Amino acid sequence: MVLDRISLTRFRNHRGTRLEDTAKFNLLVGENGAGKTNVLEALSLLAPGRGIRRAALADMAGQHGDGSFAISAALDQTVQLGTGIRAERPGRRIVQANGAEIAAVQLGEWLSIGWLTPAMDRLFADGAGARRRFLDRLVVALEPRHARQATRLDTALRERNRLLADAAEPDPRWLDAIEAQLAEAGSAVAQARARVVDRLGATLVTLPDAPFARPELCYQPGGPLQPEDLARALAEGRRRDRAAQRSLTGPHRDDLVVTMAGKDQRAADCSTGEQKAMLIAITLAHAGLLGGERPSLLLLDEVAAHLDPQRREALFDRLRRGSAQVWLTGTELAPFSDIAGEAAVWQVAGGSAVRTP
Repeated sequence: MVLDRISLTRFRNHRGTRLEDTAKFNLLVGENGAGKTNVLEALSLLAPGRGIRRAALADMAGQHGDGSFAISAALDQTVQLGTGIRAERPGRRIVQANGAEIAAVQLGEWLSIGWLTPAMDRLFADGAGARRRFLDRLVVALEPRHARQATRLDTALRERNRLLADAAEPDPRWLDAIEAQLAEAGSAVAQARARVVDRLGATLVTLPDAPFARPELCYQPGGPLQPEDLARALAEGRRRDRAAQRSLTGPHRDDLVVTMAGKDQRAADCSTGEQKAMLIAITLAHAGLLGGERPSLLLLDEVAAHLDPQRREALFDRLRRGSAQVWLTGTELAPFSDIAGEAAVWQVAGGSAVRTP
């Protein structure tokens, strides 16, 4: 058991939902719009970042509340994690561990969370930014310090771009200082991404081509990986970047290139079913890397319904052998028949969840 005594207060359509007596498998069953994905979103906010929907904090507050919301959960029955916003400061997220306020980036030190949602089905066809966010989430689950480095990189990048876009010629000394910070944080981010892609690739290459399509991953850096090389590239590109009014070199230009093994075809050019199968394969391979170093959670939104019986059986078997606590959603219980006997099941309707016997 990882998370238990989970509470959602004034979150989305959940005025006051409590989920207790959780298990390895946890099923949220109900009609579309009942609030199943809202539960997964709440759990995803116990990780660094903006959750599975990347929504604004104010949008998560219930329509009939005071503009605030709160989420809390007991982690391995020893730590109480919580997050939310207060009505008087709806733009500031509060995160706590055992009642003490902590930075959101520290959540990764307590809990590793991964997820797969229908919105991610276009990951391979979308822009590189979506794949960078996907990759960074995989990295944070394995290397929690990555969240801090990514924040440092974003801050330094925004400051450099601001200086480049300024009408006045920027002071070279300011650029030197900013680029040194950007190079240090950017190198750490890029090298962490490369490490995780290598680890995932080493796992994926050992898997069979069936029942899930086997992806091959390639990390495509947007600049040098070593800090001194990145700093030099930034300095040499100042004139070009100033003309473009943005930084054209660095890890903010990285991409994750995915091809389908055996077909030598880019994932974006594969069928919808093949893309979904490759996403599942990456998600399962990543979950296998967690290895119990920290408690881990896997959130799977509407995954089982789109798989045939053979693939569902394979999915549940892989999840059963993994270390993560698993949360799944569906409109009916039938697709989960293989695990229903060992799962905690909640019927979700109208923003409430009722535990079934």
